[in-house]
Amino acid sequence: MSRLARTVAATALATVLTLVAGCGGSGSDTASGANGTKAEKEKVTYLTSFGNFGRDAYAWVAKDKGFFEEAGFDVEIKPGQGTGGVIPAVASGRAQFGPIDLTGGLLQMGSGRTKDFVAVAAIQQRTMAAIATTEGEGITDPKDLEGKRLADTPGSVVRSLFPTYARLAGVDAGEVTWVNGDAQTLMGTLASGSVDGIGQFVVGEPTVEAVTGKKAVLLPYGDVMPDLYGNVLITSTKLAEEEPEMVKRFSAALLKGLEYSLAHPEEAAGILGRNVDATNPAAAAAELELMAAYVAPGGSGSTIGALDAGRVAKSITMLREADALPRNVTPEQIIDFDLAPKA
Repeated sequence: MSRLARTVAATALATVLTLVAGCGGSGSDTASGANGTKAEKEKVTYLTSFGNFGRDAYAWVAKDKGFFEEAGFDVEIKPGQGTGGVIPAVASGRAQFGPIDLTGGLLQMGSGRTKDFVAVAAIQQRTMAAIATTEGEGITDPKDLEGKRLADTPGSVVRSLFPTYARLAGVDAGEVTWVNGDAQTLMGTLASGSVDGIGQFVVGEPTVEAVTGKKAVLLPYGDVMPDLYGNVLITSTKLAEEEPEMVKRFSAALLKGLEYSLAHPEEAAGILGRNVDATNPAAAAAELELMAAYVAPGGSGSTIGALDAGRVAKSITMLREADALPRNVTPEQIIDFDLAPKA
């Protein structure tokens, strides 16, 4: 077992032992009642980051392998529509947890568009945001995006962060046209030729090629913004304040599913396929294999799920200098470091 796996397993075991001992548990926790039966599982709604692609299979794995159940949860998994859709759903209580791109969250919080949410664990230690296209579209570097037509969901991090990416990459953002799409149809939009490129994560390369039948070309945002985190798990500020132990239990179970998925990508893809009919198992497994380097970058020494205040502060500074944040945001405003795994 790897050091990362041991860390996640130890965290999950500690929370379960605490639960069994009855320390700080609520009536909805998994615990034996007076008649020897187990209490009802706590119902939770979880949103994926963006549809139901391989990159989000870890939630289905956590459910299928019993990690959520062991932690005391009955989880309903629903497809998310990117950062702009997940944040309001979680902040309002329509869902209790979901992953968003941390930079996208900073942009929304810094603009005053939304609040009442906090990040409690990292999913990826580096941003996976990118523009995806295919060979033959005349796009091989960022400058080629000028005069092109791109599609993405209105609140996605790729679209929200594009002006900053464009400025740093030397692109005239005013010369790029964006049109609206949704998570499940973006690939088809690109395949049909109605747009030149789409907002996508770098791990989407296998799925782009499977859907379009062409060689994928990606322009990763991380090439010009290397300090940015990728997806982070969020919950509402209210839930984090009122039920911190419940949040820790859920986070540990989800991260256990993430660790398992990266170690067993083909099995994880199969689990996703059993739950989501439109799954391409080969593409889903390939996405997970590519994502491993972003969850635990080689040689980084990062604990799975950990968030570093210094790195977040650097990202905020970069966004401020690029005039992307109208108001200042501190790392502590967007991340609950007491609930996040320690590095």
